[in-house]
Amino acid sequence: MKKILLGSLLIGLLSMPTLGLAQNWSNLPNVGVENAFSNVTGWAFIILLMLAVFFIIVGGYYWVTAGGDAAKIGVARNYLIYALIGVAVAFMARGLVAFVNTVLQ
Repeated sequence: MKKILLGSLLIGLLSMPTLGLAQNWSNLPNVGVENAFSNVTGWAFIILLMLAVFFIIVGGYYWVTAGGDAAKIGVARNYLIYALIGVAVAFMARGLVAFVNTVLQ
């Protein structure tokens, strides 16, 4: 049974490249370095905002569960402050890139 399962898995894995190579490659868009860099920075911006939202939620949770302990409230406040600073820096960087693009064009 193991040999049949392993053999079918191996055949399946070996046939995947042929399915991918069977596609028509003539209509692919011409993506330059500029567009690729723009896509990467766009995704990085989105991931950064998602991380900031996560840390804001974690900071809020720590604040709510602190129970009046000053040290725990300080940790929660640091989470919130640093997450908001990260969001501000991300938006300023995005704005700076947009400003430079408008100046250079």
